[in-house]
Amino acid sequence: MDDTDWIKQRDDGEIRHLILNAAPANTLLPDRLFELIEVIKDAEATNHVRAIIISSALRIFSAGLDLKSACNFDLAEQIRTVAGLNESFLRLFSCDKPVLVAINGAAIAGGLFFVLSADYRLSTSRSKFGLAEVRAGVDFPIGPMEIARAMMAPNDLRRLMMRGQMIDVEVAKKMGFIDEIVLEKDLITQATRAAKEFVAIPPKAYASVKKQIRGKTIALIEGQMGLIQQEWFTSETRKAMTNMLEL
Repeated sequence: MDDTDWIKQRDDGEIRHLILNAAPANTLLPDRLFELIEVIKDAEATNHVRAIIISSALRIFSAGLDLKSACNFDLAEQIRTVAGLNESFLRLFSCDKPVLVAINGAAIAGGLFFVLSADYRLSTSRSKFGLAEVRAGVDFPIGPMEIARAMMAPNDLRRLMMRGQMIDVEVAKKMGFIDEIVLEKDLITQATRAAKEFVAIPPKAYASVKKQIRGKTIALIEGQMGLIQQEWFTSETRKAMTNMLEL
């Protein structure tokens, strides 16, 4: 178990804590997404690890794609970013061990897929959520799109995806993708308490039931994500990303 460029790791008995720590906003870049895949693989392969908690060391959980860098992505970088988004969040979504998120700030665009891919979601009252891709001038890669479709109601998708507006934690809980709202000082303690409840579940049964629930979505993503490798950006994208950076 080694820390990566942006994920610190520690074990607390049977629980592995993955702590996002790329200041200032835990933004997503291709290398970071592929590091995430290896981190999840390692947790899955480590016998004593029975549950995973993902949290942030910063005041923001994750602001999604690093738009400052993405504005200048060439075709190869666009293709690699889409592959990274597809493969990393699919790996998280299909992980055979319980995955919990402890959210202490904004989870926006790609950052929200840590939340939607997880099995149990705890948040503080100051957290905000949004799917701002449309405002950045891009659509959703197949992996994130199908994960969102599986985890959210159609009208909630419409509200978040087609306007790109932020919502607060109370609305997120009503939509059903936040399970608990806890005090900030208690966030990790409560996440650990919930993780211990998952640890008590027979692991083979848990993995099997999770596959029953998510298997069709996983198969759909796996069948589609490698078929098309083309330019992700349109003629609108770079200007839209620049406009968002200026907000």
